[in-house]
Amino acid sequence: MNQENKEVKEDIKGTEEKEHKKIKKNKNDKNEEIMILQERVHILEEETLRAKADLINYRKRKDEEVSNLLKYCNADMILSLLPVLDNFERVINKEVESEELKNYLEGFKLIYNQIKDILNSNEVKEIEALGKEFDPMFHQSITTRKDDKKASGIVLEVYQKGYTYKDKVLRPAMVIINE
Repeated sequence: MNQENKEVKEDIKGTEEKEHKKIKKNKNDKNEEIMILQERVHILEEETLRAKADLINYRKRKDEEVSNLLKYCNADMILSLLPVLDNFERVINKEVESEELKNYLEGFKLIYNQIKDILNSNEVKEIEALGKEFDPMFHQSITTRKDDKKASGIVLEVYQKGYTYKDKVLRPAMVIINE
């Protein structure tokens, strides 16, 4: 019986060892599974944070775009009004001899001044150019001319006035500069 007991004990011991290995293996498998799941959770948390940051940046960009749209909403209308202002200026600067035409010109000057006042009250400013140094941000050179009495790069003549609206150039002044 001793031999049988020994064999049974060995069988039990072998079975216990197998079960112990299975349990250990299961524990290792579970630990591995937990580590994989923890890594997946970490990745998902990072993706969520990136998505939140992208959403915040998108909102900021949209808010800025809307703000600029509201700030410059009249720019197109003002830009289309500038040629009318140019035409008024050409007419009122004409010399006429007829008294009747002089009266019309006085009316045109009043209208011109009203338009200028409206534009000024809406932050539209004329770009000063004549006698100033050429600035490509505000001036567009259409040609050059030589004048020995003035320094190089000075605006000699303004062909078409330029205007700014708030802090933006609506139309650069078209100028002739000194060589």
